[in-house]
This record gives sequence, C-alpha cells and structure tokens, in this order.
Amino acid sequence: MFTKSQDLFKAPTDLALFLANTTFNSIERIAALNLSAGRSFIEAAFANYTTLLGAKDVQSFIKLQQSLATPALEQGIDYSRNLYAITNETKTLISKEVESHVAETNTKVTGMVEKALANAPAGSEAAVAAVKSAISAANDAYEGLNKAAKQATEVAQASVVATVEATKATASKAAKKAA
Repeated sequence: MFTKSQDLFKAPTDLALFLANTTFNSIERIAALNLSAGRSFIEAAFANYTTLLGAKDVQSFIKLQQSLATPALEQGIDYSRNLYAITNETKTLISKEVESHVAETNTKVTGMVEKALANAPAGSEAAVAAVKSAISAANDAYEGLNKAAKQATEVAQASVVATVEATKATASKAAKKAA
C-alpha cells in the first residue's frame, strides 16, 4: 500500500525510466545491426562486382550472378532474424515489466479500496458490492486484453518463422537449380 505521497509517484517514474532505458538499448542494438549490415552489403557489392567483371561470356556472367544471389539472400534472412530477435526481446522485457507494474498497482489500489470500503457507513452494502464488482470486471477485462495481445504476438511470431523458413527453402532450391 502507498504509505507516503512519494510512493504514489515513484512507481510510474521507475516504470518510465525502465521503458526509456529499454527502448534506447534496443535502438542502439538495431543501429549497430544496421551499420554492420550496411558495411557487409558494401563489401559484398564490391566483391561481387569484381567477380562479375571476370566473366568471360554471357552464360558465365549469368551463372556467377545466380551464385552470388544466394549468399546475399541468406544475409538478408540473417539480418531479418536478428532484427526480429531484438524487437521481440524488447517487447518481452517491456511487456513483463508493464504486467508486473499493473499487477502491483492493482494490488495496492484494491487494498486501498478494501480499506476504504471497510470503513463505509452502515447501509452502503450495495455501493460496496458495486465497487467490488467494478474492480473485478476491470481486472477481467485487462486479463482478456492481455491474453488476446499475447495470442496475436504468438501468431505473428509463427508467421515470421514460417516466412523465413519458406524463403530459405526457395533460395536453396533456386541455388541448386542454377548450379
């Protein structure tokens, strides 16, 4: 329960600080990933250009181009996988912290309401029951929304994994066909 007025404002301030730090950490990791991917892309582009200049005829040029496409596609898939991992980790950290904060706040508010209702004047039983019912309904609604959000996230994650696997399989088939 909140014992001082400072306690009332400390929890949201701590949560805001956690969210800011977590978000900036994620941004830093994505920036580093982007810089690394950009550097790799430039290095690969010049290496591929040099390799393609060595082609003797159109047929060998096409074969070289096809053989160079597979590693580029694999790098793109790897980049996407790393980007997804960073964003998913950030989402998980934030989600857990917000859930914890909401649960803690809910417990404190419920305790305050229970204490206030215990001191309610005689004859206010209907009002007390209505307040308790409203709190219960709000908690149920929050749980339902939280469950739906988690299910949507799981579906999106499964979709990303399936897409990456399908792309890898298609690239592998195309590379074998070109060789």
